[in-house]
Amino acid sequence: MNISKTIDHTVLKTFTQKKDIERFCLEAKENNFASVCINPCWISYAKELLKDTDVKVCTVIGFPIGANDTKVKAYEASVAIANGAEEVDMVINVGKLKDRELSYVEEDIKSVVKEAKEKALVKVIIETCLLTEEEKEIACRLAVKAGADFVKTSTGFSTGGATVEDIKLMKFIVGDKAKVKASTGINSLEDVKKMMEVGATRFGTSKGVRILKEYKREE
Repeated sequence: MNISKTIDHTVLKTFTQKKDIERFCLEAKENNFASVCINPCWISYAKELLKDTDVKVCTVIGFPIGANDTKVKAYEASVAIANGAEEVDMVINVGKLKDRELSYVEEDIKSVVKEAKEKALVKVIIETCLLTEEEKEIACRLAVKAGADFVKTSTGFSTGGATVEDIKLMKFIVGDKAKVKASTGINSLEDVKKMMEVGATRFGTSKGVRILKEYKREE
């Protein structure tokens, strides 16, 4: 099991500076993580730092609330990909989902998928902490229907993060039609193991270095 390639080394704080991006990219290179997940303004810089590696540049779209106009999300995705992003983690419109405007939510996701087609992976953040069980199921089904590659639990900017129960539910809904990313609250190897057992294959965390050290000690 290659734990390193399950980790999106994440730094999305509002006060993130260039020095932080440099450190996270260096750590990602040294530990051979799957990606660095960063805010869009840092894509070009991270892309340059990670050249000649297989560490991907991942960014966020409609982040962290997801309430941007669909056209804005699509444009944001197109610019991010043009600047070098190879994975985009978009936030659904939670309010529209709760209002059962399901066609809107699906088209919102689809607009980003269209921009990313054959150029970048799309992960759909459903913000599980704000949803009922039924809404989680609906969100996952819409993401699959829209052609997303992953469903993802959380932004890290709301009221909670990933849980084993949510990962289990999300994996049950998407089956083999999409993958599942656990994000927020992934602080230890034990967290990774528990969520991997029920279907998560990618983990958004700023604690990747610590987790990998735990893994190597255990080996």
